[in-house]
Amino acid sequence: MKIEKVVCQILRTGDVDAKTASCQDSLLVRVITDEGIEGIGEADSSPEVAKAVVDAPLSHNIACGLREIVVGENPLEAHRLWQKMLRRTLYFGRTSVTITAMAAIDMALWDIAGKHYGEPIHRLLGGRQHERFAAYASSLFGRDGEETADIGRRWREAGYNAVKFGWEPMGTSEQVDIELVAGARDGVGDGTVLIDAGCVWDARTALERACAFAEYRIGWLEEPLRPDDSEGYAWLRDRSPVPIAAGEQECGREAFRPLIDRRALDVYQVDISRNGFSEAAYIRDRVEEIGARLCNHCYTSPITVAASLHWLSTCRDAFIFEDCVEDEPLRHELCVEKVQAESGWISVPDRPGLGVTLDEDFVARHVVAESQ
Repeated sequence: MKIEKVVCQILRTGDVDAKTASCQDSLLVRVITDEGIEGIGEADSSPEVAKAVVDAPLSHNIACGLREIVVGENPLEAHRLWQKMLRRTLYFGRTSVTITAMAAIDMALWDIAGKHYGEPIHRLLGGRQHERFAAYASSLFGRDGEETADIGRRWREAGYNAVKFGWEPMGTSEQVDIELVAGARDGVGDGTVLIDAGCVWDARTALERACAFAEYRIGWLEEPLRPDDSEGYAWLRDRSPVPIAAGEQECGREAFRPLIDRRALDVYQVDISRNGFSEAAYIRDRVEEIGARLCNHCYTSPITVAASLHWLSTCRDAFIFEDCVEDEPLRHELCVEKVQAESGWISVPDRPGLGVTLDEDFVARHVVAESQ
């Protein structure tokens, strides 16, 4: 079997709002073989930039677009192809958008393998250790504490026992920060409150906020520092009264390595649409080796939700699943299957490959750019 085509489709469902939510548009990658098996993948990145990484022609041997690297190759050799893509993109890759584009292709290769062998991806990754997860409703903060409380009540009433709130306007001032967390606790009641700061503080300020937020019994404080401050994270984790989580920004093992080597986090959050299954399996093993915990990051479509479920189910100490509840068509309508929590629990797909099927009518209506 050989890879015959790599198709890139940018999907956009309307005007993109100025908010920190990546389920408004997406790069869909379709890898098609000469035997007619198609695998699908997704990159959580700027769709146009990631598409350019796939489409780029050969410049020289270590500056080459991904399509040219993989067409003609055996799609069942995902690990070897990851190394080939990594080597031949050295001049513009290694830890950023190139890795996200590679992740989309890698996701599609594993989908092909699952369909070829008639097995779900979690079995190809070594076997699932969990059949379902308690899910947390992942949302943005409201404009203030009162609106944040309303959001928390909404998702508790929908059956979630845990709710995460993130990004703007966190970081505006100490008063605003504490008001938002107090509102979150009020709305969620006795459930689990998770706080995503959105990379807004230095380490000392983050420690002050962690101490203040501890009163509200938060389950973790996520991304309080800028992503590259691994020393700051290690310093903070050693002193914080609440668990520290991060990792969603990281693309590939080299990006995760400083955080893992320094044991800088309590919870490592891995996004399959920024790492692919091949790298995520390595990151899983490293994090389990140091005794920390793993969770997925996922704020895009059902493709990445399904991929995240397959991967997280193989993680020994996985304990909760991020379930994006943004009311966006891309999140809910891209696939025929609904991949969302019910009564606060989400099940791991058990069909071959990713176990999801594109709604081709939806794709056709929302493609804004395509290449192959």
